[in-house]
Amino acid sequence: MKKIEIAGTEISIISQKENDFISLTDMAKSQMQEVIIIKWLSLKSTIEYIGEWEALYNPSFNYTEFGTIRNSAGSNNFVLFSKAMD
Repeated sequence: MKKIEIAGTEISIISQKENDFISLTDMAKSQMQEVIIIKWLSLKSTIEYIGEWEALYNPSFNYTEFGTIRNSAGSNNFVLFSKAMD
């Protein structure tokens, strides 16, 4: 995985075919505390967006598991954490 440095912060770049994707998590961590990212990831609208993105771009997308996550999103006890890709 490639990385670039912007204003002293390392940002990961993932390449797939001719497309490059930057890590929004890395960018957000440079500006906000990680708890804000966790709260954003737990929003029902964020979960729905991620599901649409995965359905379009991930041929191995697990629709069954995502349905479980989507149904839990928005409840008071639901928290989705981010995990760095190595």
